[in-house]
Amino acid sequence: MPRILLLYHYFHPDDVAGGEMFTELGVGLARRGWEVEAAPCNRSRHDPARKFPPRETYEGVRIRRMWRPGFFSQSSPVGRLLNSCWMIAAWGLLALRGRRHRPDAVLIGSDPLFGVAAAWLYRKFVPGVRIAHWCFDLHPEAAVAEGIAREGSWKVRAARWAAGKAYACCDLIADLGPCMRERLERYGHECLKVTLPPWALQEPHAPAVPDPDARRRLFGGARLAVLYSGHLGRAHSFRNILALARELEGDGVGFRFAVRGPGVPELRAAAEGRPNVAFGEFVPKDDLPLRLGAADIHAASLKPGWEGLVVPSKFFGSLAAGRPVLFDGSPDSDIGRWISEHRIGWVLTEDRIGETAGQLRRLASDKEELVSLQRRCFDTYRALFAKEKTIADWDAALRSLLGREELDAGTAASGSKCPEADR
Repeated sequence: MPRILLLYHYFHPDDVAGGEMFTELGVGLARRGWEVEAAPCNRSRHDPARKFPPRETYEGVRIRRMWRPGFFSQSSPVGRLLNSCWMIAAWGLLALRGRRHRPDAVLIGSDPLFGVAAAWLYRKFVPGVRIAHWCFDLHPEAAVAEGIAREGSWKVRAARWAAGKAYACCDLIADLGPCMRERLERYGHECLKVTLPPWALQEPHAPAVPDPDARRRLFGGARLAVLYSGHLGRAHSFRNILALARELEGDGVGFRFAVRGPGVPELRAAAEGRPNVAFGEFVPKDDLPLRLGAADIHAASLKPGWEGLVVPSKFFGSLAAGRPVLFDGSPDSDIGRWISEHRIGWVLTEDRIGETAGQLRRLASDKEELVSLQRRCFDTYRALFAKEKTIADWDAALRSLLGREELDAGTAASGSKCPEADR
């Protein structure tokens, strides 16, 4: 059996989106014939005082947790950097101790900050191991976009130099879309490059059907319901969505925000007095399918300058639920390109507000067209972004990296029989 080690800051049972993604990938690879081990930290992301057992097995994945102190706050840039240094050092010690039972491949994520630096340690301490990196976000580029660091400063130049050295140690780098690929190409690294976008953490077997009570509680009597659900952080915008809501006042189109994050106070102030804009509570994960299904359309956003640095995960969850996406962001971003190419929503820019408002008015009166659009979104997700497809692509890419495509082809084929996740 080929052996792989997953290096990501968080893992099961933590509910961080990236940690859940790596958990599901590890489980999927184990079902496809891999021996999988994960080495996350021992603390919960949202409650650092909560610690997990140092060793356990979850659905075929062995978890070996790295001890990490709980007094560095992930909410502050300095705390995140200190936690990152700790985890990278812990992974380096793991590499030193793991020479006798070394993995065939190591897959490194983007959390903690600059976690890809572990590639340099594994290249140095474990010769011959194949190293892959799944890039969820880019540093220091994200710090520049966020305003934490200044472009051209010595800190940014030094961080780019270090990131370039780490990328050069990778045999495979997986990006999330064409914009991120273009950013990574600037480092000039020579390795296998693939695009493997994330999947939705909940994958219904059909487009979601609105629950009448849930819809009434959230949207009242709105003829067309638009929902923005999830995190509203420094990378997200809402100005064009509120401008669209103002354009549609009196047309029976309701906008609801069920969000949390640092951008919420500014959003509430900007939305005050809007008759067709309201706020909903942030629901637990188990209640999310009911919430997402209550809307006809989902909204997502990305500020200018963040293209290729992150891809909002709510986009994939919306398509999985069979909902078109109203995207406040650049047409040249990954989501903007996917929406235009597959006709699965709207790219909302300042000069398109009037045009988009007209299209939404038409949908509010034409339920047949709305259902057809929702079905196209669901089918697009299944064809391009579904979990089993991406895990199969990962399996193929990693086996190719090891030169072991012939390894247990029957096992690889049986992976397609794994039941799809209901979560």
